[in-house]
Amino acid sequence: MQYVKLPCAENVPAMGQGTWFLGDDPTTRREEIAALQAGIERGLSLIDTAEMYGSGRSERLVGEAIADRRDNVFLVSKVLPSNAGRKQAIAACEASLQRLGTECLDLYLLHWQGGVAFEDTIAAFEQLQRDGKIRHFGISNLDIDATRDFHATPGGAAIQVNQLLYNLNQRGIEWDLLPWLQGQGIATMAYSPFDHASLLSHNGLREFAAARDMTAAQAALAWLLGHEAVLPIPKSASADRVIENAGALEITLSRDDRAALDALFAPPQGPEPLQIY
Repeated sequence: MQYVKLPCAENVPAMGQGTWFLGDDPTTRREEIAALQAGIERGLSLIDTAEMYGSGRSERLVGEAIADRRDNVFLVSKVLPSNAGRKQAIAACEASLQRLGTECLDLYLLHWQGGVAFEDTIAAFEQLQRDGKIRHFGISNLDIDATRDFHATPGGAAIQVNQLLYNLNQRGIEWDLLPWLQGQGIATMAYSPFDHASLLSHNGLREFAAARDMTAAQAALAWLLGHEAVLPIPKSASADRVIENAGALEITLSRDDRAALDALFAPPQGPEPLQIY
């Protein structure tokens, strides 16, 4: 199993599982729970969710999936910007904990920047830590300027991750944000690693993968895993697909492989606006 070391010196799985849109369809609930559990059994034991996902339905699904294996899971959830105030974030976290059926989150993230001052959000996060309701905190969807501002706010240097859209199609963070995070030792949690499945049907990537006895999904994940402190969180409702994803942990791309992917998916040539899904 591969691991990523967080700034707190804790090692977490180098690949986790996302849950965006999971829990929305009651007819696929059993299959989705089985997929999450299959991932946990194969070391993909970091699970990311959010109060926004399905208005709490995703958190309830995750809670059911991990009910008898909570100690084996590194659990992440996110607070909406509208709930990120000193009192509101505490109430939002308590609601997430109830839906998840647990007493403490391993990591709690600000989902994106809103109108609440960073110092108020950090104060809430620190209170949640003192109360034993979260262990660590971080950010999501913050660009280079906002990330620096959050980090410079008193207490903000304790962030463990910035969760960002990052995949072969969406490489803008490589120009400035990713190097800055790496320089600070802050992990990048890469969501939508298949770019909403568009990479899975990309002819060039499919040909690249087939020539190397891997799938397009495994190639996309192996490319992310080859970056320093980058932790992809693919989402799948299928246990078979989760098992396929886990196979990427056994793949190491060569320098020539990465050059071939650069030819297919060009790196940024200058600063770009942060992309968000």
